[in-house]
Amino acid sequence: MPAPRNDAPVDYALIGGGIMSATLALLLSELDPDATIHVYERLGETAQESSDPWRNAGTGHAALCELNYTPERSDGSIDITKAIAINEQFKASRELWDFLADQGSLPAGTPFLSPVPHMNLVIGEANVDYLRRRHAALSAHPNFADMLFTEDRSVIADWAPLLMDGRDDAEPVAATRSDAGTDVDFGSLTRSMFEAAKKRGVVVHTSVEVSSVRRSGKGWNLKVRDNRWNPLGERSTARARFVFVGAGGGALRLLQSTGIPEVRGFAGFPISGQFLRTFDPELVARHQAKVYGKADGGAPPMSVPHLDTRVVDGRTALMFGPFAGFSFKFLRFGSPLDALKTIRPGNVLPLLAVGRDNLDLVKYLVTELAATPSAKLRALQKFFPRAERGEWTMITAGQRVQMIKPDPKRTGSLQFGTEVITSADGSVAGLLGASPGASTAAYAMAQVVERCFGDAHPDWVARLREIMPSLARADADPHDAKPSGPV
Repeated sequence: MPAPRNDAPVDYALIGGGIMSATLALLLSELDPDATIHVYERLGETAQESSDPWRNAGTGHAALCELNYTPERSDGSIDITKAIAINEQFKASRELWDFLADQGSLPAGTPFLSPVPHMNLVIGEANVDYLRRRHAALSAHPNFADMLFTEDRSVIADWAPLLMDGRDDAEPVAATRSDAGTDVDFGSLTRSMFEAAKKRGVVVHTSVEVSSVRRSGKGWNLKVRDNRWNPLGERSTARARFVFVGAGGGALRLLQSTGIPEVRGFAGFPISGQFLRTFDPELVARHQAKVYGKADGGAPPMSVPHLDTRVVDGRTALMFGPFAGFSFKFLRFGSPLDALKTIRPGNVLPLLAVGRDNLDLVKYLVTELAATPSAKLRALQKFFPRAERGEWTMITAGQRVQMIKPDPKRTGSLQFGTEVITSADGSVAGLLGASPGASTAAYAMAQVVERCFGDAHPDWVARLREIMPSLARADADPHDAKPSGPV
């Protein structure tokens, strides 16, 4: 599709060809079927950045195995409020996918979704005690009632044989397991959603890069360039009444270009990642699970080690990681100048404050960057003691940008979730942050619809909650949840 010309404005312009824009395009086409919706993707195909299946872990994040969603309180009890909220948000995604499949908009049988148990494995008495208390808290809630806990080594070996093969008998270990877990090929899902959107009249422009978004009257002007034929960088203008910026690591700079006050003070901290991967059929056959452990001190939640079953294009592999790295790029296919381009007078202090307050993170990144292949193999061997280097190859995963949020009390704070940014008039919105990201795309894009259009179209909000009943529970204040017993 050629770059758009300066014609009549479209109703909705969505920047970025990933799961977020695909989800929003389908929601808007359902709610406003006569609207004009255009999507702009800078690369030659959709789903090439974070939505590509090998750029993410594919975990259907439902808080079944992510220990960072269940922190320990000062009194020793386990806080499960965030886990409940994330679980409901992922349920909303499942409900939307089921709705689209029933409509015929997604392939029958959801081939992008594979049932894969979600597990935890912890080592050491203190960690075993934590996992026991976490299980007691979660399993008392109906969303997690099927979760199992064991300290029986033979049971763990039955659940995931590689975990116990060659493990020291003197190590205290424990595991949990939920058969409700999934592996998601977000690349396949994103492409299918865009195909469905195009059948509804959505126009998807690939190889078209948006460099800025500027207010123009009641709408917005987008400076665009067709990357296929325009090496000199000549730009044309597209116009839109509403703009959504779902450009992953490129979202911050584009939101800054809008001039909306809601994004002032925000900054980004890039973290890249690598995974060890194997297609060895014997190993794949002996490990059918996503197994998450505990992060080392100072490690960000998105760097929690995990040994995963992955199903991509019908082929099964195992992945272990992530191993964190650092790059000034904000996108996998970005520029080393990405980070510098987002520095503004209003976010310098938040950036400096995060550096001051997160020395453990800095130390962790330095350690990761200095890690040798032997050190990375030893990290894998904590999960799979008999792992050998020749069975695994290193792949580069996606680039993530952790959000730095302005904080009046501390100047700035590093955030490890995702956040929807909307302008006061509801004419522009964007998404910042990383995990749980793709898994909660339906919830995040429903937030965009409700914040930007809910007052004018309450019927749209009601319709979304018909399609995704879990939205109402996910929207509830998680702190209203009652504690699950004296744990």
